[in-house]
Amino acid sequence: MRALLELVRAPAALSVPGDTMAGAAAAGRRPAPGLALASVLMYWSGMALNDWSDREADAVERPERPIPSGRVRPGAALGLAAALTGAGLATAALSGGRRGLTVAGLLAGAVWAYDLGLKRTAAGPASMAACRVLDVLLGAGEQARAAVPAALAIGAHTYGISVLGRAEVAGAERGTAERALVASAAAAGLAAAACVRDRAASCAHDRAASCARDQAGSCARDRAAARAGAGVLIAGYLAFTLPVQAGLRTRPEPENVRQAVRLGILGLIPLQAAAIAGGGRFATAGALLCSLPLGKWLSSRLATS
Repeated sequence: MRALLELVRAPAALSVPGDTMAGAAAAGRRPAPGLALASVLMYWSGMALNDWSDREADAVERPERPIPSGRVRPGAALGLAAALTGAGLATAALSGGRRGLTVAGLLAGAVWAYDLGLKRTAAGPASMAACRVLDVLLGAGEQARAAVPAALAIGAHTYGISVLGRAEVAGAERGTAERALVASAAAAGLAAAACVRDRAASCAHDRAASCARDQAGSCARDRAAARAGAGVLIAGYLAFTLPVQAGLRTRPEPENVRQAVRLGILGLIPLQAAAIAGGGRFATAGALLCSLPLGKWLSSRLATS
């Protein structure tokens, strides 16, 4: 069981449900737990498929991983990836109907395309970012257009993580840290732009109808509170991600890069929480933030024990 948890990067899955929550908040709808579960299943399938496709390189570069160490058979990893993909598609269809199945199908295709080929090309970071963009849009349902800015913010951060991920074995080359820093700054800017948009979804707890009738003042206060809360969370996101990335400019060793990647994945949580708070859902954003310390603890345990 421990080997399987390592294979699918179980703690990192805490960074996934916030994608669909952010999409739902941007679209002015309630989060769908079924879609969040579908995105987690897709994430786990991608991690298992990643290790299957990298099994020969890992035998040389990272022999401690589950497949090269002999703790998980290659066929079992591939079968698990396929099963998790199927489960994710079925869950998305049950929770999101035809629309959910369509977006989940695109997401599954993007995940498999990345792991089976695009990862090793110049398009790798962009294709990984596209997976997260689609994950956010999965949560937005029919109002996907409203969720595009938040999706692009999360995609930009993912691009930076992918850039760093390529340096986990050899260490960060010159310019690697700068690319990650630019991606994080772009993510913060896009998140801020998403939160200042004047849309009905900014009214807290789906009160757009009452705002339109006789609560214009209350709606304006809600929007101001949402923007302020999102601004605080964006600042927290930058404080969480930038220092470790900047540190790679002077300490580019592989272990430091791997640490930056682990923290970068968890750094998605305050960014997602900012998008959710920007939609006026402060309780949901707070609940999501509670998973951050848990994710850090689980990540360190799985990495060191």
